[in-house]
Amino acid sequence: MTRRKIAWIETVDESDAQGEVKDAYAEAGDRKTGRVDHIMKIHSLHPRSMLDHEVLYRTLMYGDGPLKRAQREMIATVVSAINHCKY
Repeated sequence: MTRRKIAWIETVDESDAQGEVKDAYAEAGDRKTGRVDHIMKIHSLHPRSMLDHEVLYRTLMYGDGPLKRAQREMIATVVSAINHCKY
């Protein structure tokens, strides 16, 4: 199995994913492109955490609450900019 590093975090490449990792990639991957974002790949050595991250993301971005989706995206963008993060 080929492993790649994103920054210093070891990950499993999508083309080499098997078993639980492959299943987690299928669940967490982009519905349109089928690609898995790097922010999700960092969990590839622990696929359960990838699925939990996906659930948290969906809850924060699409869950019930007073904020509209655009407002949630704006907050995420500002936080990422403050943290100098491209995500």
